[in-house]
Amino acid sequence: MPAADLPSDSFGEFAAAALPGLLRFGHVLTGDPKAAEDLVQEALARTLRRWRSVHQDNATAYVRRVMVNTHINRWRRWEARVQLGEVPDTTVDDPALRRSEDWDLLRRALSRLPVRQRTVLVLRYYEDLSEAAIAELMGCRPGTVKSQASRALAALRPLLQPELVPGGRAHDD
Repeated sequence: MPAADLPSDSFGEFAAAALPGLLRFGHVLTGDPKAAEDLVQEALARTLRRWRSVHQDNATAYVRRVMVNTHINRWRRWEARVQLGEVPDTTVDDPALRRSEDWDLLRRALSRLPVRQRTVLVLRYYEDLSEAAIAELMGCRPGTVKSQASRALAALRPLLQPELVPGGRAHDD
């Protein structure tokens, strides 16, 4: 449908209002701001095609579900995964830099998880969704969400141990 045929209070306004949150969600989901932009663009394009059937009060959840499904499908198709580089050693003990290093360590650890486990953790701890909401969003049972979260947290623990921090330096928090 041409953009001129859309009501003024419809998709364009929704997309403009939801875009910052969708980009943040996409960034955490993919670990890459450029991939997040692509994911959001594709999800919004798919949503626009079905806009008349999307419940306006639940449009953001609909787009997030499209993002999750698209992201999972992309990972299924990709055979080669990008390896992230190492963080350079730092010489200054800067708390802001340490938070940045902690975020980078977490991002790297998350990237090593299978896509469904990472998705469950992002939805649970970044988006603060309930297990039931995650199950609905991912099209699975709440028990599956619980088991994926449990496995993901178990896999993350050894990856986030201080002795595994690049350069062998433990954080003093």
